[in-house]
Amino acid sequence: MKPLLIVIDGPAGAGKTTVSKTLAARLDYKYIDTGALYRGVAYEILARGLDPADESGLARLLADLDLRFERGADGMRLYSADVDITDYIRTPEITMLASAASAKPIVRQALLDLQRGLGKQKAVVFEGRDMGTVVFPDADVKFFLTADLKVRARRRYEELRGKSNQRLEEVENDMQQRDANDSGRDTAPLKPAPDAVTIDSTDKPIDNVIDEMLTGIREITGQHGA
Repeated sequence: MKPLLIVIDGPAGAGKTTVSKTLAARLDYKYIDTGALYRGVAYEILARGLDPADESGLARLLADLDLRFERGADGMRLYSADVDITDYIRTPEITMLASAASAKPIVRQALLDLQRGLGKQKAVVFEGRDMGTVVFPDADVKFFLTADLKVRARRRYEELRGKSNQRLEEVENDMQQRDANDSGRDTAPLKPAPDAVTIDSTDKPIDNVIDEMLTGIREITGQHGA
């Protein structure tokens, strides 16, 4: 089968990470979590004590930023320079800061070339929020994965159990705020690409979502090896 560039966009808690990793494994493709890049920027903003509204400070940070993915025993790991930050970028504080940073044109532009470089060889599944609309408008296959807010909040709450003291109601409120931030921003708002296949995962097991995606890939590309 000809290598494809596949993108999966959607809001937090829709199941993008699990679905993207599983689809990539089924196709023997690389998996790239682009949201981790924005979390990496947020991590560095926090570590350096920067005000995210300080454009000159952000410019200096981005000028010497060294984010890269390396394959580890448990999948792709994100490094900032020589430090593995994978286990430190999933806190609620980093999540909200990453959402704020991703609205900055200077941040999005800095990461745009990095993301496009990662997709040049194809045979890759990208997970994000503006993959199909901005980063890869010519991607071979585009999906938009969504789900009911309460279901998404419950999923995220279960993921954070033992790592955060947030109550379910707080997780839902944060998620609702992030949805509003991501969808309402002027730069690269969260929305389906016009040619994306939208899948609602609210009541669907992961295997059903994957099967639906594989069917979509075959129909869109006319390739039957997926």
